[in-house]
Amino acid sequence: MSDAAFDPVSFLEDAVRIPSHESVDEMRELVVETLDRFGVETEVVEGCVVAEKRSDAPGRGPHLVLNTHLDAVTPHVPFERGPARDDERGGDSASVEAGETGRQAVVRGRGACDAKGPLAALLSGFLTTDPDRGRITLALTPDEEALSLGAAALTGQLSDTEDRLDGDLFLVGEPTGLDACTAAKGRFQATVELSGTAAHAAEFAGANAVAAAEDALAAIRTFDDDATEHPQLGPPKLTPTVIGGGDATNQVPADCEITVDRRSVPPESAAAFRSALAAAVSESLAADRGVDVAVALTDRESPFLEAFATDPDHELVSAVAAGARDAGEAVGLPSDRGGDVRPFGAATEASYFAPAPTVVFGPGDIADESGAVAHAEREYVRVREVEAAATAVERAVAALLGDGDVGL
Repeated sequence: MSDAAFDPVSFLEDAVRIPSHESVDEMRELVVETLDRFGVETEVVEGCVVAEKRSDAPGRGPHLVLNTHLDAVTPHVPFERGPARDDERGGDSASVEAGETGRQAVVRGRGACDAKGPLAALLSGFLTTDPDRGRITLALTPDEEALSLGAAALTGQLSDTEDRLDGDLFLVGEPTGLDACTAAKGRFQATVELSGTAAHAAEFAGANAVAAAEDALAAIRTFDDDATEHPQLGPPKLTPTVIGGGDATNQVPADCEITVDRRSVPPESAAAFRSALAAAVSESLAADRGVDVAVALTDRESPFLEAFATDPDHELVSAVAAGARDAGEAVGLPSDRGGDVRPFGAATEASYFAPAPTVVFGPGDIADESGAVAHAEREYVRVREVEAAATAVERAVAALLGDGDVGL
């Protein structure tokens, strides 16, 4: 076991240097070696790193799972550390940090905020806490940016797998600006298939599938006119994204396909959405079109990421938000930075953990006032936010698994 304390910022600097857009093998090795150095046994399951700490009274408290992902999007962006620039949040900070030039330091590079900064914070919370009751599991997945096969396998949502986590509470690391995010929309993808009859374009014959797309697009546009807004996430959203049809410029086209992107809210499932959209498009087609309709969900090995929502008053939410506010104040962050309770702006593997109470949390932003941050060439995270996030996770874990009366 290492005698040195875990330093989340040093870990982050090592992690950002490691490309993890094509393979997470080296990132996984770094995490396993780090846990081993601190005397924690790990298991690699379906490419996921799993580690657990049990208290002497595991039945007296909840099972808290800390989750985030090891992968990043392509291509790799090299590591850099330096003072914040004018286009980086906090660039106008007057805080002086040793070795920097009067501006708050940032770490730049692919994965800095999505999600190696959150990973560093969760690792810190896991390594620095020994639960007085209940148990804590660290579950790190390899392919969140792709199909989330690791998370689906860990939760028993792939064939021939079983739920290995069985958690009561889940804290998922993503860049939230240190806010406790309690809900997120889901993301489904489907294709509206219009099937008509081919004919020579000079004749008044056939059934034009491309012309029928006019009715189908109208149905897509009005699909949510009567939708009920979710109290945390607002209305769902349906967007046509790709359209194609026809084979020759002098032929009535027999086929047309429209791909749609669905951002769902609870309680809509992927299957329910598919059925409702098929009915809506079918009803929209004029009787004389002579075109058949089918709607197919895009094939994928893992389940779609469905929407989730946690009660904002749940003690998991309170523990994370309070920890973030206190930690932010301790490191000198602006008073309006972190600790709010709000929805998250993107679909995540948190979907697989619901309906168990789930919070998404971490340092950094998906986007700032200057544009995209996560998945962008200018990806960065503020050093003090990483430190604050680590402290916030430690305090939240202590509040939930400490020797107190916090319940489920």
